[in-house]
Amino acid sequence: MKPDGKVVLLGDVNVGKTSLLQRYTERRFRDTASTVGGAFCLRQWGPHSISVWDTAGREQFHGLGSMYCRGAAAVILTYDVTNWQSILELEDRFLALTDTASADCIFAIVGNKVDLTDAFAFLPETEGERQPPEQPINSLISTKLKKQVHMSDAIALYKKILKYKMLDEKNAPAAEKMCFETSAKTGYKVDHVFETVFEMVVPVILQQKTEGSLQTVDLNNIKTTKNIQSSCCK
Repeated sequence: MKPDGKVVLLGDVNVGKTSLLQRYTERRFRDTASTVGGAFCLRQWGPHSISVWDTAGREQFHGLGSMYCRGAAAVILTYDVTNWQSILELEDRFLALTDTASADCIFAIVGNKVDLTDAFAFLPETEGERQPPEQPINSLISTKLKKQVHMSDAIALYKKILKYKMLDEKNAPAAEKMCFETSAKTGYKVDHVFETVFEMVVPVILQQKTEGSLQTVDLNNIKTTKNIQSSCCK
């Protein structure tokens, strides 16, 4: 079945793109190897079938990114909140890959691995999205890392993306709504990211259907390509 729309995860290696998708689809966290090429899952959102593509962050697979982004209704740009370079890479290396996405493409900026930071112990809990610590909070704080990338940095990047895409801020989703901090390990805010993006994608899907311009990657061809894995949602 041909998906109605496509969402693509982009970001540097080891920022946790695969872990985010697995937390959302499998409801668990596990150590994962770096994605080779790309992998996809199909999700049903209301009457719409949406493919979610997890892409490789390694340099050798960089050229495939624009192919996966072709016709995308949304792109989730992911970075590691403890690694400043990972957000720089989004602008310097990954943003240009989105040139093949839909003209109405929705962008989300997601800072993952917030559980590694010293501020995580003080974040408000969301039912079902946090796992109780195995040790008292005070004993964990000393092992935490300083956050290198803050929400204000993500918002600044989002506004740069709008300028790059020549989009009016007044007509685009608010930066505060499309910038997130998550933990794939604990599940913190992971559902919120995907549910927000899917809700934003529905109008794009309807517009694409109206215009008859939806483009998707041929899944049959992808499965026969050597460096592509599609085992996310077996």
